[in-house]
Amino acid sequence: MKNFTSVHDISNPEILVQESLELKKNLYGFSDLGKNKTLGLVFLNPSLRTRMSSQKAGMNLGMQVQVINAGQDAWNWEFAENAVMNGSTVEHIKDAAKVLSEYCDVIGLRCFPGLKDRDEDYSEFVLNSFIKYATVPVISLESATRHPLQSFADLITIRENWQKPQKPKVVLSWAPHIKALPQAVGNSFAEWMNASEVDFCIANPEGYDLSKEFTGDVKVYHNQEEALKDADFVYVKNWSSFDDYGAMPEVKGNWLLGEEFLKTNPETKFMHCLPVRRNLEMSDAVLDSANSLIYQQANNRTLSAQLIIKKILENSL
Repeated sequence: MKNFTSVHDISNPEILVQESLELKKNLYGFSDLGKNKTLGLVFLNPSLRTRMSSQKAGMNLGMQVQVINAGQDAWNWEFAENAVMNGSTVEHIKDAAKVLSEYCDVIGLRCFPGLKDRDEDYSEFVLNSFIKYATVPVISLESATRHPLQSFADLITIRENWQKPQKPKVVLSWAPHIKALPQAVGNSFAEWMNASEVDFCIANPEGYDLSKEFTGDVKVYHNQEEALKDADFVYVKNWSSFDDYGAMPEVKGNWLLGEEFLKTNPETKFMHCLPVRRNLEMSDAVLDSANSLIYQQANNRTLSAQLIIKKILENSL
């Protein structure tokens, strides 16, 4: 593994989960692996869990960790080739990526889509531009179309909460929001579930189907109640339209999971990547219930990052 940007960069997610659970028993057992090495974390967008978990993961492995908020702690970057830089951008991505590679042994990059140009966003223009010029391994801390460390942590969380021999039924369910959000979490979660030993389906209103590039042949329900029948895990997340890119088509009916659903589905576990707009995406009753796994997911973000960094460091020996 040189770079890590999606589930396609690993051979088997179920084996990776087992390795992560072994690592969880001894989080500090590989602190010599990162000795005298530097992890650089570059954020083009705000972050809480990704920032803190990635820093902790690097430190658990004995690495020095440096964090840059691009555009705040560093110059605004130019991404266009052959650009005449007479505007607001001060440093070209080819220079920034190469210079950061001089200081860091591994770099994590977090960026969001613009939600204006679907072709540009789905080409992963920003992430791929950085990878093109970096000379050290690059880890995606979220990109325009995927959030792989989150999805890996989600799979770890599902495995920790499922001991039965049969496959669990996992439902990715769309939720309301006040603004257009990227499809990255939904895309990535779908890819990881499709590559794992689960019974997976998606529930979203009409007009909100995700790209088949990520969902494949998975069953998509436009009726939430039908999709959630007998669900073992419900992963709740908002996203904007893919077909009418970045739009928020009108939604009929109530897609908020509340106390009534909790009462009638006492065994169902609930997941969300956070941050969550309470009582809009998910109700307090669900989020604060014993069935909620949101904080376990957040904790496992350190584990998912640490195992990926560990593998990259081992590969460079």
